[in-house]
Amino acid sequence: MKVALYFGSFNPIHVGHLALANYLCEFGEVDELWFVVSPHNPFKQQDDLMDDDLRLQLVQLAIKDYPKFKACDVEFTMTRPSYTYHTLKKLQDLYPQYEFVLLMGADNWPNLKNWYHGDEILAQNRIIVYPRPGYEIDTSNLPENVRFVDAPQFDVSSTFIRKSLKAGKDVRFFLPSSIWPIIFQN
Repeated sequence: MKVALYFGSFNPIHVGHLALANYLCEFGEVDELWFVVSPHNPFKQQDDLMDDDLRLQLVQLAIKDYPKFKACDVEFTMTRPSYTYHTLKKLQDLYPQYEFVLLMGADNWPNLKNWYHGDEILAQNRIIVYPRPGYEIDTSNLPENVRFVDAPQFDVSSTFIRKSLKAGKDVRFFLPSSIWPIIFQN
């Protein structure tokens, strides 16, 4: 079984995350997609992160009715900050029966060389790169193990949602309906 690993803080998860994940599962890229909730991304500040368990709960609620999605909390038990290299190794050890594929946005692709053991991640893993607004990918120069998938783009971000909520905006339609009541209360 081919499983895409979608790493992120999901602070909060939104319809853009879900639509991309759904596209990958339904249009032949992968059999399942795991949302790997990251407690601490080394490239981001922790100041504005919602509680780890709350973010995991929101992901679980958002995906509960779609059997091809799973929430993964493996990084909750690992040393922080979380490095993709270590998480990939741990998941491969825990689930040798799965073929994991790393999912990353076109905004992150050029920076992979700056990641912790980025060269090894590239050499040892299959990678799917998806489009992001404002980022072009030269698909003619991608390594054999890297595939660009022309998935639909959604110009929505968790940052936009958080800022909108702080400004008192009702952004319920950018979020899965199952998590809106919890977001609204918090």
